[in-house]
Amino acid sequence: MENKSHALAAGAFVLLMLALLVTLALWLARDAQSQRIYELSSAQAISGLQPQATVRFKGVNVGKVTAIGFDSVTPGHVLIRIAVDEQAPITESTFATLGFQGVTGLAFIALDDPGTSKVALRSDVEPPARIPMRPGLLAELSERGLRILGQLEDTTQRVNQLLSADNQKAVIGAIDNIGQAARGLQQFSDQTGKLLGPLATEATGTLKTLQATSDRVGDSADEARVSARAFRTVTERMNEPGGTLDQLSQGVSTLGASAQTLNTVTLPHLNRALGDTASMARQVGRAAANVSDNPQALFLGNSPVAPGPGEAGFSATPGQP
Repeated sequence: MENKSHALAAGAFVLLMLALLVTLALWLARDAQSQRIYELSSAQAISGLQPQATVRFKGVNVGKVTAIGFDSVTPGHVLIRIAVDEQAPITESTFATLGFQGVTGLAFIALDDPGTSKVALRSDVEPPARIPMRPGLLAELSERGLRILGQLEDTTQRVNQLLSADNQKAVIGAIDNIGQAARGLQQFSDQTGKLLGPLATEATGTLKTLQATSDRVGDSADEARVSARAFRTVTERMNEPGGTLDQLSQGVSTLGASAQTLNTVTLPHLNRALGDTASMARQVGRAAANVSDNPQALFLGNSPVAPGPGEAGFSATPGQP
């Protein structure tokens, strides 16, 4: 009986395990049906990446790596096939990089999308659509490190060339020449100091003379400024309303008006007075001539005028009726 019970328990356990395996297979089959398949082609090494590795979209687990092989379309590239959850927003602008988990060295596929495209990447084509693979951070650091090492090597070679034996001799010779030039300059400075002593004394005297001259020029400038201010004051007074220039202008205007009055009024009257005086002078002249010819006219008056031709009493013989 005991053996039968053990056998029954073992049989029940086997049946339970079979049911669990069938359930797991159904679950895996259902999960595979809800995923989309894409391919990645990488020109860089994918060290640390294994099948079943995680696929992350912006840090969120969205799938896994299903297969790794060589790309038959592009020789030298590694072909990676991934299964991604159908809810993941994979578009035509999505790209992939190779990431690493801490210090374990295990790699995963990191998906990212800059958002330049809103068109979903098709997954119903055969062969599957490809997501572009870009160099990851480690690959960029490695490439930059190689470039830095190359530049460091070039710098080292140039330093070695600079520090060669010939260059060292040239540098030592240049230093010696600089020392000699410094000593010569010191000697020249000493001699120049001896020569420039008297010149410095004379220059001091000249500077004092220039200072005195400058003071005098300053005094003259002050006097010139005072004169200029006085001249400006006189000019302002002459130009201000009622000043000298204004009064002179008014006097000129008055003189012009007087001259015009003289030309239009006084001179005509004076001319008439002169005409009347000339007429009176002529009359006085005629009276003086009559008196001279006939003095008795002063007492008897002028004799009657003889009749002329055609008048009564005219006589051709003067003095006869």
